Amino acid sequence: MSKNLWGRLLLAAIIACAGIAQAEDYPAKTIKIIVPYPAGGTTDALARLFALKLSAKWGQSVIIENRGGANGNIGAEAVWRAAPDGYTLMFTSPGTLTTNKSLYGNIGYEPETFTPVSLIAASSNVLIARNNLAADSLPQLIAYAKAHPEELNYASQGNGSTSHLTAEFFKSAAGVKVTHVPFRGSAPAILELLAGRVDMMFVELSSVLRHIRAGTVRIVAVCSEKRNPLLPDVPAVSEVLPGFVSSTWFALAAPPKTPPAIVNKLSAAAVEILKQPDIAKRLDELSLDAVGSSPAEMAQFTKQETERWDRVIRISGTTMQ
Repeated sequence: MSKNLWGRLLLAAIIACAGIAQAEDYPAKTIKIIVPYPAGGTTDALARLFALKLSAKWGQSVIIENRGGANGNIGAEAVWRAAPDGYTLMFTSPGTLTTNKSLYGNIGYEPETFTPVSLIAASSNVLIARNNLAADSLPQLIAYAKAHPEELNYASQGNGSTSHLTAEFFKSAAGVKVTHVPFRGSAPAILELLAGRVDMMFVELSSVLRHIRAGTVRIVAVCSEKRNPLLPDVPAVSEVLPGFVSSTWFALAAPPKTPPAIVNKLSAAAVEILKQPDIAKRLDELSLDAVGSSPAEMAQFTKQETERWDRVIRISGTTMQ
């Protein structure tokens, strides 16, 4: 064996041992979790809940910093450029890791190079409509939209959001033309739908379940692969449009090249936290499903999601400035 090869092997062993030692001491100071969106949304609420539990588990301060702007790109870039030592993390929803690069082009960071830690929770998206819409089912809605192109409109959380891209996916899959009405977030969009000033919307179930149960909006379909146990009588879009799946999910990621030993320690902590009864109860109240994945599972999932939404973005021609 050559001296050069021996040298490389020795260097690799030294680095591995250093990483293990670093993980044993981790965390030795405050951990900062950047949420790349403004305070008050579901991502922010989940991040704060997770931070409290992580702080209690490790006896170290875990702080949340909201760094919103550019659909999450500003905060994501800050994490991407941070030191890969486990003390700066990102708690995010899908856009920063899967769709923003295709939507914006040059975003200042490479989403695929983030170090995945764990998927935290997920919520099925659903298709809701105003109660007096002249269609009682998904086939009727598609038929009406085809017969009246661009007469119907749909609300979204904003340009490039999950609800926007899900609607574009629907338009392409169903072969219909429906007009986009963007809002700044779910809340104002839902209020306009409740008032009957917009026709329909794709949105995460956690945001509208109470309205569905109150009968103030019409639930047309769920966007999970199969019917949702919370709404067993509501069909899945995939029953009419095979392969149609859309969810909103929340994940923890670290800067590129964060040592595996630290990442695995964080991931194991996330899985443990998500099994705690009070966390399970809170997620259930929010109509969210706990996930708790390994880094490898998260990497595979985000790869699949990126490929799915890249196709939708290309077909729809959606771009952001």
